[in-house]
Amino acid sequence: MTKTPRILVIGTGDTKADELLFMRDCIAKAGGVPVMMDVSVLGEPPYRPEYDKHAVAAAAGTTIDAVAASGDENAAMTAMALGASRLASQLQEAGEIDAFIALGGTMGTDLALDVALALPLGVPKFVVSTVAYSHLIPPERIAPDLMMILWAGGLYGINGACKSVLSQACGAVVGAARHVVKPVKNRPVIGMSSLGKSCLTYMVSLKPELERRGYEVIVFHTTGMGGRAMESIAARNGFAAVMDFSLQELANYLNGSVVNSGPDRLENAGRAGIPQIVAPGAIDMVDFPTWLPVPEVFADRPYHAHNRLLASVTCGAEARRRIARAIGDKLAAATGPVACVLPSGGIQQWDQEGEPLHDPDGLVAFVDEMRSAIREPAELHEIEGHINSEAFVSTVLAIFDRWVAAGIVPAGNPAAVAAA
Repeated sequence: MTKTPRILVIGTGDTKADELLFMRDCIAKAGGVPVMMDVSVLGEPPYRPEYDKHAVAAAAGTTIDAVAASGDENAAMTAMALGASRLASQLQEAGEIDAFIALGGTMGTDLALDVALALPLGVPKFVVSTVAYSHLIPPERIAPDLMMILWAGGLYGINGACKSVLSQACGAVVGAARHVVKPVKNRPVIGMSSLGKSCLTYMVSLKPELERRGYEVIVFHTTGMGGRAMESIAARNGFAAVMDFSLQELANYLNGSVVNSGPDRLENAGRAGIPQIVAPGAIDMVDFPTWLPVPEVFADRPYHAHNRLLASVTCGAEARRRIARAIGDKLAAATGPVACVLPSGGIQQWDQEGEPLHDPDGLVAFVDEMRSAIREPAELHEIEGHINSEAFVSTVLAIFDRWVAAGIVPAGNPAAVAAA
């Protein structure tokens, strides 16, 4: 527990001084130490920040005069975002800050999202924004543990509604910094993807087996932000191995669904050289918001409403072939070991005979395309069973144990499991 957390406060002090000074007071009253960073470009704040705009620009490898001389507000704020991200990362690594909070409209939010991505999981991140949780924000810009709140009533001047929001945000970030339980790195970590427990069930058997071997297993729910979180951690080389068995977010992305994790899904572990065991779980389904009409291209496909937020349809044979080729291309670009387990008996719970999304022709087309899409040096392991079968689990464990024995994956720490 951090007794007196140091909170980095980011904003444009030349235009939002009243709000930022109010936040500074709120953080101090909540028991934190505010550390002000000014990301203004043209004006000067009526207070002296700990890190002024000159320091931010210098961290970006430029000067504030050069930033202002660009004459383009997007280019200027992009440069300041780079400087703020680098400076925040340096401060966090040096133990100078314990959390950060930023305030802004679309411009300030754009900058704050980069800062949040620059800080590791476990560092509290809070953004007060006029576009909080908006579809303007693409999933790949969102840090896995980012917290946001709408900056209500914040367009022009401070007021009662604004103070209510800002005080909540400041109290939340101080409390988070004081009480956060940061990850304990005493076991190698395995990242695993799944889509709930009713659709994909392999983790029920795999997780305890891997924990018994001395690994910590983190399972990510692939409904958009879950895959984004896994990709973000993989990009920081945060896993000893990745078991990416639910690629449905990739299928969503390729079919134009908003329920996706961005264009780099299934790329960051490979780019970082992390060993990957991959399977095409649930790629036959395309998700979309239940409260929107079914996309016209899927109007004649089987439909399932999971709840009032999320519904799914199945995609046809040609779409599945396209998904298979995309999987193959992404895995071929990996710099680390890759094994793909291909269950020709089915890839999600509801595609089996008698279930509502049963489509044997579509499955055959996909499996056929995968056989040619997965190419060396990636290993292809085809099994006759279903992805939810014991045959799938045993195949995955056999590959994993072989990689551990060969030193490809670091050995686990069973003693840490016993002590946990």
